[in-house]
Amino acid sequence: MKPPADADLFALESAALANAKAAHADPRADARAALAEMIVHYERLMRESRRLIRRSDRAEFDMNQMNRQLHELAQQLEYRATHDPLSGALNRAAVIEQASGCLDEGDMALIVLDIDHFKWINDDFGHPAGDTVIKTVVDCLKQLFGPTVAIGRVGGEEFSVVWPTSSQEEAREVATRICDTIADQVFGAPINRQVTASVGVSWNAQGTSFELAYSRADEALYAAKRAGRNCVKSYAQLPLPVTTPPTPPAPADASTPCH
Repeated sequence: MKPPADADLFALESAALANAKAAHADPRADARAALAEMIVHYERLMRESRRLIRRSDRAEFDMNQMNRQLHELAQQLEYRATHDPLSGALNRAAVIEQASGCLDEGDMALIVLDIDHFKWINDDFGHPAGDTVIKTVVDCLKQLFGPTVAIGRVGGEEFSVVWPTSSQEEAREVATRICDTIADQVFGAPINRQVTASVGVSWNAQGTSFELAYSRADEALYAAKRAGRNCVKSYAQLPLPVTTPPTPPAPADASTPCH
């Protein structure tokens, strides 16, 4: 049963204090009895205070533990929302966000690469081996560029690298390093042959949309596939599409009667 809202939780202690004050003021009073009563209540208050402090410390500890767990959970959820679960690379949505933000701030190269003949790897060595190839390619890219460069898996065996640069030549050099590093990588058993990648790169000025940057890099990637794979093609070096001029209308036949 709860005490009334206006009840004094320290009524007994207040009474003991009043008795002690009265005894102190009256020379004829029994000061020892008042002091003894004060000691009893003081010791009780000390015990209760220690108990409350322990409970408060425990509550603070539990609250801190809960805050840490919530922070870790939030980090895990954010990671899962932005990363590919197999390879640990950024997922497609995160790549778009990173690249779009980069293009808002400056020039950028978008590098797109595709593992050559990946279906043959799955068919010949099994899907677990194919998963290992995907994870190893991402590890190669992370070792090559470190943790600050945005590396993403944007398709089954297709990856992308967001590289801020104002130099088209630097963009191509970075793409070539990617191509060479993957070709030199030893993937281990059961894969007993070289694994390579075709690479397409587009250099894009600040303000370019992600869609345009990606379509350019993708066009360069397919040019690398057509060129025999295991090579780099830059969008800037692709031949311009040949446009056929429109056929002029035939001259009117003079013999055609007018109506």
